[in-house]
Amino acid sequence: MLIDISQEVFSCKVYPGDPAPEQTHLLRIRDGDICNLTQFSMCAHNGTHVDAPFHFIADGKTVGQTGLTPYVGTCYVARHQGAVTAADAAVILQKAAAADASARILIAGEAVLTAEAARLFAEAGILLFGNESQTVGPEDAPEAVHRILLGADIVLLEGIVLKHVEAGRYFLSAAPLNLGGCDGAPCRAYLITESPTD
Repeated sequence: MLIDISQEVFSCKVYPGDPAPEQTHLLRIRDGDICNLTQFSMCAHNGTHVDAPFHFIADGKTVGQTGLTPYVGTCYVARHQGAVTAADAAVILQKAAAADASARILIAGEAVLTAEAARLFAEAGILLFGNESQTVGPEDAPEAVHRILLGADIVLLEGIVLKHVEAGRYFLSAAPLNLGGCDGAPCRAYLITESPTD
């Protein structure tokens, strides 16, 4: 079964201070034009999107340099409310390892990743960390958590929608648009449920 975990772009959540997505209809069939044609503009970090290391690391990889591997493969979805401590991260990693899905960690709920938990995920060598907020770490002070994860070459998947997703193992596809030289990019993220025999 496919589970869409992406926000709709033009009604998406926007990080405070970032420009919101906008669309302009250049051509419309109803106005007598030959086709419908839309132009749009948006921040690379609107809605469901990825952060490449270059977002906070001056010589870090850009979106085009990260490849597809971090964004596609088995993942573990955990549910959590509030601050994710190092102890919480250790439990999540243990459950993910037991499910053979510890390379990609997604956290559902109103969770805020602490620097201590970020260090534990970095030490574990995960490829991707995802959450429902528009940023990892506290919204008013996201820099430290970003630097820890992105500095360890862990890509981030932010603004996902997991309210109807149970904890457990899934197959994730969240490949970003191939925006060369960019620090982030929108993506269409979805999960595939795996049968017990997979």
